[in-house]
Amino acid sequence: MAASPNMAEYERTFASFRLEAPERFNFCRDVFDRWAEDPDRVALWWVDDEGHEARRTFAVLAEESRRACNLLRAQGIGRGDVVLVILPRLVEWWVINLACLRMGAVVSPGTVQLSAKDIRHRAGAAEAVCVIAGESVASTADEALEESSAVKSRIVVGRQRPGWKTYRELLSASSDEFETADTRGDETAILYFTSGTTGGPKMTAHTHASYPLAHVITGKFWLDLTEQDVHWNLSDNGWAKAAWSSFYGPWHMGATIFVHHTDRFDPRRTLEVLAGYPITSLCAAPTIYRMLVLEELAGLRFPALRSCVAAGEPLNPEIIERWQEATGVTIRDGYGQTETVLLVGTFPCIEPRFGSMGMPAPGFDVQVIGEAGEVVPDGAEGDIAVRVSPERPVGLFREYWKDPERTRACYRGEWYITGDRAIRDEDGYLWFVGRADDVILSAAYRIGPFEVESALLEHDAVAESAVVASPDELRGAVVKAFVVLAPGHQPSEELASELQEHVKRLTAPYKYPRRIEFVADLPKTVSGKIRRAELREREERTAGL
Repeated sequence: MAASPNMAEYERTFASFRLEAPERFNFCRDVFDRWAEDPDRVALWWVDDEGHEARRTFAVLAEESRRACNLLRAQGIGRGDVVLVILPRLVEWWVINLACLRMGAVVSPGTVQLSAKDIRHRAGAAEAVCVIAGESVASTADEALEESSAVKSRIVVGRQRPGWKTYRELLSASSDEFETADTRGDETAILYFTSGTTGGPKMTAHTHASYPLAHVITGKFWLDLTEQDVHWNLSDNGWAKAAWSSFYGPWHMGATIFVHHTDRFDPRRTLEVLAGYPITSLCAAPTIYRMLVLEELAGLRFPALRSCVAAGEPLNPEIIERWQEATGVTIRDGYGQTETVLLVGTFPCIEPRFGSMGMPAPGFDVQVIGEAGEVVPDGAEGDIAVRVSPERPVGLFREYWKDPERTRACYRGEWYITGDRAIRDEDGYLWFVGRADDVILSAAYRIGPFEVESALLEHDAVAESAVVASPDELRGAVVKAFVVLAPGHQPSEELASELQEHVKRLTAPYKYPRRIEFVADLPKTVSGKIRRAELREREERTAGL
């Protein structure tokens, strides 16, 4: 167990911690701008592979975000309007997110890997009025939005482009005088898209008070940050994990967020950056740690590093051990969702149990329950659930936007059901068992099988398909497709490659099936539903699990 500046004793903190969402709350005014009162405090430390480096203080980012508010207002964007932000790890991503919060616009982040189909769906479903994208995404966005009448403004971060306004030019012409919106705590602030097992991606709506405020739990108790820390999160900006660890969590604590902008992940380069800068805290997906420990670590030293955490998928105990041997730091697991802040974690003050998710986070009553909503005995498998009655905890999403049926399906009596299953041991540690549904967790990406199956079915050679997780040593799991071919088509390696490229074109590249097996038929229930569970079990048996 490590000494923690924020949680000396788990039981005492868990019993005493209370968080209430105020009637009015704006993260910029109530948290960020308070740190900006110190003109020298560094909020963001940005580097790239070409040797460029930039540091932004809280004060400078606050000023730039006010300019960005005026920029957006001049484009006709107002309070409650949805802005799609599809940017890589550029300083502008942080400025624009702050600006949307400050003015009361609704920000909807997306990864730069989104396809034209993805962008078209998001813009339409969210009724977005503005798209802000990097140069690499702008052409894809043009293809997606060629028939869109709702999007009235396209802003490119980078060089000039026909049909787009240039962010830098607009910003330089904007005033830094802007009064932060007095947003209600229950106003929509963020829309995340998250995959489901049926239908398209769900729109997860978070409000101004509940989600941004509750990430103090993430930043204080799990990341364990202070004003002196430099925190590096390797997550893509398009995922909710960036909100956890690249935005709200660290800035609640006044920490500096470190950013390495690169076009591709290189484990050796990542280790060199970690060794070359005074990074005290690291957050990465288990897949990243698995890649890092395959590198030669003997010659590297990480003198500033004191804390490492992982989230997004279960973490292998052997990886924790190898990383600990090389760095002297134990990777602490954490669990939550796009719909929540941190729910369960291995906190510095508790004894780590390798392979366990840890214990419930302060502010949440997390239990393992059965079908009737009863808390199951220790050692029994059940659904991971969060108590929402008689008091709803701060940090839980408001709803799946425009989808009351999916929203209702998340609740069972007085519980919010996460969709994951676990076992609680006699000491209160939770142990992840697996998804209760069919969503695939691959390298911390959530991939809905429905999206991949739909893309496959658009190919003339495919009559039917079922997509499941297939165990993988490096990524935890990869997407595997079982494909029944249409008459006149024969299995071949060439056809498998063609189907993979086909899915890449229709969906984001990370969703494509890395493994394809051609089969004569698919297992089904008597009602005709595909039994994905049977296919998953077959994959696990093959892998020896």
